[in-house]
Amino acid sequence: MLFTEYNEAEVMQGFREEGYEEGVEKGREEGREEGREEGREEGRAEGRILARYEDGMTAEEIAVKMNLPVEFIRKVIERS
Repeated sequence: MLFTEYNEAEVMQGFREEGYEEGVEKGREEGREEGREEGREEGRAEGRILARYEDGMTAEEIAVKMNLPVEFIRKVIERS
């Protein structure tokens, strides 16, 4: 039988550090996924804005219909 000595404080510190690193990585992955979803939603909204603009609606009409700020609608139109 082999007995080894270990420092319990060091072992516990290692566990805490490992848990911290896992938590940070999980938080980053959740943040990336949330960002992707927000990007998809914004892309869909911009697509609807541009479709309505191409159908002849003004920025003001689109803003009222979509309940969005007129400035946002204008920026979308300008970027396209």
